[in-house]
Amino acid sequence: MGYLDNSSVTVDAILTLKGRELLAQGGNAFNITQFALADDEVDYDLWNPNHPLGTNSYGVIIENMPLTEAIPDETQACRYKLITLPKNQQTIPVITVGNTAITLQAGGDSAIISPNTSNFAGGNSNLGYTVILSDSLVADLQVTRPLQNSVLPTTPTFVGDNEDSRSVAAAGFEFNIVAKTQLIEDKTATLTVIGNETGGSVTIQLKVLKATTRTV
Repeated sequence: MGYLDNSSVTVDAILTLKGRELLAQGGNAFNITQFALADDEVDYDLWNPNHPLGTNSYGVIIENMPLTEAIPDETQACRYKLITLPKNQQTIPVITVGNTAITLQAGGDSAIISPNTSNFAGGNSNLGYTVILSDSLVADLQVTRPLQNSVLPTTPTFVGDNEDSRSVAAAGFEFNIVAKTQLIEDKTATLTVIGNETGGSVTIQLKVLKATTRTV
């Protein structure tokens, strides 16, 4: 990761492995239909209404902050997405899953995640939620209530050369987290739940305990 020169307007875009695959196919295979904007780098505490140079300088520090280069991992980039809400909406949508953390026994133990949206009429009842599991070596991510819409939101899968520390994502209304066997030590990961319509999100901790062995 590096920083961009913000003295001029810059668009820095990179393709995921899936994007490169579609681009290589040619024709209309590579067709961008969705995008997201975020303000991850902005620290709004730096907004200074007491700046001695007046109103035009309230945000001068924010405007001159460096921007990070694009990275294809949604667990690290675009975590704080900008959203458009109805004109008279006065509250920010809040996503809850009923847990602040999940602990599972190794090898088959599971937990159901049923996200809920408050402070927003209709919630995410049409496009549901995207869940991102930060490490597929810790658990499997399954959709138990899939979306019914013909146009589904993008669910990125971040694939490396092997499965080590691979992030996976799925979209739906309900999800099942199934622990994988851990023979060496307890393993941890994060689960990030994002409302596909409201943009609200929540991240919870996942822990899978080391498998116990019996001696005879």
